Order: sequence, then structure tokens, then C-alpha cells
Amino acid sequence: MIIVLPKPCFAQEAGNDTLSITIPTADTLSAPKGALEAEVRYDARDSIRFDVITQKVYLFGKASIEYEDIKLKADYIEIDWNIRELKASGLPDSTGTIKGTPIFNQGGQEFAASEIRYNFDSKRGKIVEVNTKEGEGYILGKTVKKEANDDFYIRHGAYTTCNLPHPHYYIGTGKLKVVKNKKIITGPAYLVIADVPTPLVLPFGMFPNKKGRSSGILFPAYGESSNLGFFLRDGGYYLGISDHLDLALRGDIYSLGSYGLKAASAYKMRYKYSGQVQLNYSDTRFGEQELPDFTRNKDFFIRWNHSQDPKARPGTMLTANVNAGSSTYYQNTISSGNDFLTNTFQSAISWSKSWQGKPYNLSSNIRHSQNSLTKDVSLSIPDVTFSVNRFNPLRPKDPIKQDNWYSRIGMSYLFNARNDLETKDSLLFRKESLQNFRNGVRHSIPISTSMKVFKFFSLSPSVNYSERWYLSTIQKSWNPESNSVVTDTIKGFRSARDFNLNASLNTRVYGMFRLKNMPVTAIRHVISPTVGFSYRPDFSDPFWNSYGQVQIDSLGTTSTYSFFEQGIFGGPASGKSSLLNFNLDNNLEMKIRNRKAVDPTPKKVKLFESINLSGSYNLAADSLKWSPISLNGRTNIMEKVDISFGSTYDLYDLDSLGQRINILLLDNGGNIARMTSGNISASMNLNRKARQNKPSLDPNTPEMEMIRSNPGDYVDFDVPWNLAVSFNLNYSKPGLSEGTITKSISTYGDLNLTPKWKIGFNSGYDFENKDFTYTSLNIYRDLHCWEMKFNWIPFGFHQSYNFQINVKSSVLQDLKLIRKRDWYDN
Repeated sequence: MIIVLPKPCFAQEAGNDTLSITIPTADTLSAPKGALEAEVRYDARDSIRFDVITQKVYLFGKASIEYEDIKLKADYIEIDWNIRELKASGLPDSTGTIKGTPIFNQGGQEFAASEIRYNFDSKRGKIVEVNTKEGEGYILGKTVKKEANDDFYIRHGAYTTCNLPHPHYYIGTGKLKVVKNKKIITGPAYLVIADVPTPLVLPFGMFPNKKGRSSGILFPAYGESSNLGFFLRDGGYYLGISDHLDLALRGDIYSLGSYGLKAASAYKMRYKYSGQVQLNYSDTRFGEQELPDFTRNKDFFIRWNHSQDPKARPGTMLTANVNAGSSTYYQNTISSGNDFLTNTFQSAISWSKSWQGKPYNLSSNIRHSQNSLTKDVSLSIPDVTFSVNRFNPLRPKDPIKQDNWYSRIGMSYLFNARNDLETKDSLLFRKESLQNFRNGVRHSIPISTSMKVFKFFSLSPSVNYSERWYLSTIQKSWNPESNSVVTDTIKGFRSARDFNLNASLNTRVYGMFRLKNMPVTAIRHVISPTVGFSYRPDFSDPFWNSYGQVQIDSLGTTSTYSFFEQGIFGGPASGKSSLLNFNLDNNLEMKIRNRKAVDPTPKKVKLFESINLSGSYNLAADSLKWSPISLNGRTNIMEKVDISFGSTYDLYDLDSLGQRINILLLDNGGNIARMTSGNISASMNLNRKARQNKPSLDPNTPEMEMIRSNPGDYVDFDVPWNLAVSFNLNYSKPGLSEGTITKSISTYGDLNLTPKWKIGFNSGYDFENKDFTYTSLNIYRDLHCWEMKFNWIPFGFHQSYNFQINVKSSVLQDLKLIRKRDWYDN
């Protein structure tokens, strides 16, 4: 309860060595004239002195004031109730150093100053030597006046994005105005770096201070290219449409006629979806139009990433990852090394739905793939799949009877409808290409079971049935006038069916060889043999009505062809198949005892993760019954070097033309087999543990989205060093010709020279062409509020360099120095 008197009443409360005072407000019953609009609370750590005659209060030692949305802390506060004004400052300590200078906070906006004066009635104030944060920047000033509408006027001020008390750089000005949550305006301003004024002077300055998104001009970078002329690059306008959507429109223009247009938008609806869209178009012209070496390239590229929050619509998901455009876009425009080295671009837009508690799944996809070297483009518009998860139709409801062999028979169903096109990128949007879409429907029903036999073996028989539906097939005929085979398209529904029977028998054999009084305590060998049988009838037999006969020459020779050979899912295979196949997988490990370790448990070391031998024998073939034999393996050395190898061997001999003949090498006095191909690769990351032990970041934060979209713009100092090397060797000898060997080595890495210096590189060597592969060198220097970047490609098609020093903050992103030479200027 507060008792109100004609003059302020002081009530003292003691607790924790703090004095707390409450002042009457205008809302209190029978409040005196001139009372404040809200309650004022203040306290002090050391002492509070009252002067009732002059109506002043003096607070000493970690004093604080709270009034409405104002909070003030200082070592000395003086309140004059006659004029409703307070003063705050610091106090000297035993060494004479001023401590406890005022910190003023109002509405989330905080000021640090050496002295503050504030009037409760007018809500105006005067601040001396202010330091406050505004948006992404900081404002420093000798004298500041605060208005009732929370605007500030500053004399002898400075604006900077450096958070140090003595900033590395600032934009100095005689006059500065801060409009709350809108903008910062300066009079004539000049740039100061390391306390040294620069010749860079501006007649005025304006900086955004609006919370959230705001629109504004994107200033271009300028320069000169010897081949493209003078240029303005990446200039445009940014639209902060809302907190959920933005749009950046940029453009490039060159004095010799080239230009480019770019649009980028990011959108996000919390708990629903998020994504980014980028549209790029360029018109690049090299040389003079009247000269024969003049070239002009029109290119475009589209990127779209969309992800849906799983909680938005449980059971339904929409995702998109689109990368499509001209095959020559990254060859004819300025791009990063990763983009330039990418030859294949793929896109996928996927919608899927599942029914809770039901075994049904439905998905629809739009896919795209293109190769920038071959110019091939593949489209799938759409690819619809409906599936029924595996179920057991013969499983009895009684749990006791569910252990019968027939209760484990399971089946599933898959429906797939596709509409595909394969063409060249230059023909993609022509009418004749749109008429070449291939489409069809396929139904698949696999039925399988498994059972234990002979105690240690597992038998898995299966039957696979497939049916294809088409709206058109082909028919071939002999044309005696042109002496050629003519293929006609026959419209109309037609179906094709096939099936196969399979069975596999597998087990696992363990072997252990123990050693005594040795560092290696044991060697463990695991063998996993599998023997299988697969049967498929000859669907080219007239009984199945899937194949026809056609004359192929003037002598009357005939050949068999499939009515469905141009179908999107193909047709039933020809030729009877009765395959007996085998697979032998080996795993070899050893256990090592470390006598010096506290834990006596031996350490397990993998000698070979896998050594796999596989092949097949066709009982139904009249010749060449053995398939090529494959030998593959992989291992890891000291958890640093990954090694994998593969090879293929042929058991049959060759004739004088290099063709396989039905004579085994062993029967012809030769070796068991001949090697036709082989490869070995080794990769090493010397600092793999540093990346594995690094704490993972939340992938859904805006910062991580920016890093994923622009990986080249971010430097990771958490990994002090990294070095990775990979080596590849390939061997091929298909016939009588001499075998060919290709080998290459590539390496990349980075190193923190100091906590602020980082250097990275990427290179390799092609032994066949006797030349270096794509090579780049990157140097980064963290200058606290500034940064330095240097990228150099010393040789090759993209030979270039780029040197840049810039302010880190996006508010002053145009405050930078660039020196560069682009690849097209060579």
C-alpha cells in the first residue's frame, strides 16, 4: 500500500544490502499535481541520500532506475523532482579511473555513455560520448539529443559495423540523425580506417535501420574487361516484400554489348515450407560483330530448392531440387570452379503421400537430367508410382501357427507409369521433339519366402511377375524397292507379360586362428557363400506373342524382333535362361593387444572389409555358358586410407579377330582366365577425425541455408587443417589389342596459418595427358570487421584471379576494393 502526500514520499526497504525506493504515480488515488505517469523504482548498492528541501535523490554504487520502458544503470544517479530530471555518470575508483558509466535501455535499444541527462515530462535527454547498436551497425557520438519520439540527433558522430570500443574503421560525420526502426541519415561524411582519414568523402549518407526486411538499391561493382569492355555488374534493386518473401533483381551490362539479368527470391513459412529460386539469363558477345571471330552466346539457368516441414501435412510431402539451363551457361559466364567442373545437371520435383496405418504409398515425380558435354537431355514428365508394402496373404491369425513355411510367403505390388523424352538440348522445345515422348505402364508383383534348411542354411525362393501396357508398338517389314527394313508404329493398346523363378541358398562360415604371446591375438575370417538358380523361358517363342519375324536382306534371311523394343519399359527378353550363379564374400579381421593401454581389451582391425568373387553359368545356353568372373574388394588402412579395387576375368579364348570362342583358356593350354578390365582407387583424408568430431549445426537455420546455397562465401576456421588425396588407375583390354592404362591423382586441402589466416588449394594431375587438372588457390584473411579474399586459377581454360577486401556486414557490402582478371580476358 502506498500513502500519497503532497510531496514525494520516500519509503526505504532493506534487503541484500540494496535500498529500494517507490515513487507515487498518477494512477494512485488522490495523486498530487504533477505526479508521474508511471511508477518509478530505483535502488543502489552502496548508499542513497535524500535532500527533502531541494527534493533531490542521490544514488551511489551500481544504481539503477526503472520507469515505463526505461532502464538506467550507473555508479552515480541524481534525480531532481522539481524539474523531473535525472543525471547519471560514472565514479572514479581508487586509481582515478572512471567506472560504472551509464547504460541506458529503452524499448530494447541500449546506449553506453559517459554522462546522461533525461527529463521525465518531456521525455527528452542529452547523452555525452554515446556508443549504441543500431541494426547491424554501431553509432558513436560526442553529444546526443534524444527526442520524445525516440529520434536521436548526434554531433560529431560516427557509424561503423565494428563492435570494438575503438573501431578499426568508421564513417565520420559532423551531424547524424537516427530515425527509430527506419534509417540513419548523416551530413557530409568521410571514411576513416585505423584512425587515418581517407579521401573517400560523401555529400551525405543513409543507412537502413529498419528491423526485418527492407527494400533498397543494390549498388553494382564496376570495372573493365579487355574483351567485354567497361562494365557495371550485379547492380539492381532488393525488395523486402514481407517477413516471408523477398526478391533481388540484378543485372550486368558491358560497354561492348554483353548483358545479363538475374532474379533471386527466398521464401519461408515457419512450420510449413521454405525455398529459394534463382533465374539467370546472359547474352555474352566476344569480338567485333563485323569480324569473322565474333561469337554470341545466349544462355539461361534456373535453380529452385523447395522443402516442406514434415509436421505441416503428415503423410504428404512436396520437395523440389531443380538445376536446369543451357549446357554452355557455366562455360560462357563467370562462375565458381565447382559449377564449371560440373558436367551433369539433374532436377527432381517430387510429391508423395502415404496413408497412416495402411500399406499404400503414392508418389509423383518430374525428373530432368542433362549433360553439358554431350548436350543430351532426359525428361520424365511425370513418373507416377503406386506401391503396396509387403504383406503375408497366407499368415494365419493364430500366433502359434504363424511359424509354418507358408506363413512366411510375402508379396507386394508396384505400379509405375512414365512419360519420358530423350533428345538434344537444342531440339528440346521443337514440335518434333515433343512428339517423341515414350510412355507406358508397368505392373510388378514379386512373391518370395525364406526358410531354414539343413540347420545352417537359408533358402529364399521367389517368383517375379511383370506386365507392361503400351498404347503403341512397332511392326517391321521388308521394302524390296529400297532394299531396307521399314519400321512402322502401330497405334492401339497392347500388353506384354513375363516372369522368372529364382532361388538362393546362403550361409555363413566363421574361422578363428588364435596366437599366443603375440601382439596379434587372433585372426578372424568370415566367409559368406551364396548359390542361386534363376530360370526364365524364351519369350521370343510364338506362344508368347511378343516377337515377330522380318526379312533383313534380298536373300530372304529373316531375323527376330520384339514388338515392344521401343517401349519405355522394353519388352520380355528373348532366349531361354537357366542360370546357376555363385557369390563368395570374405571378411578378414585381426585383434591387436596394446600392452601399454589401461584397457586390456584387444582392438579390432579390419584387414579386408570385403573381397567378393561372383559369376554365373547358363545351363540353357548352347555355347559360352560361363559369364565373366568379377573380383572386387575394399579395405581401410589405419582409418585414414580407403582402398577399393575391381577386376573382370574371361574364361574363354579369342579367335584371330579378337572374338570370344567356345573354348576355355584352360583347355587350350593357357591360364585359367584372362583379365579384361581392372581398376584401383585410393583416397586419404589425413584429418578425418577433425571433421567427424566437429559439432553438427542445425540444418534448418537461415545461416545454414545461406551456407548451403553459397559454400564458396564461407570459411570454416573450426577445422585447423585438412588434406585429402585420391588416386585412380584403370586398365582395359577387351580383345587382342594392347591394354590401355589411365591414371590420375587429385588433391585438395586447407590450412589455418594463424587463427585469422587460412589457405586452401585444389589440384590434380592427369598422367595420360601429362597435364595438371583444374587447379585453384584460395587465401582468406579475417580482419575482424573486414575480410580479405584471394582466388587464383594459375592455368587452364579458366585462368584468372580475384582479390577483394570488403566489410563483412551486409549493410556496407559495397564498401570494398576489388582487383581481378576474369578468364574471358585471356
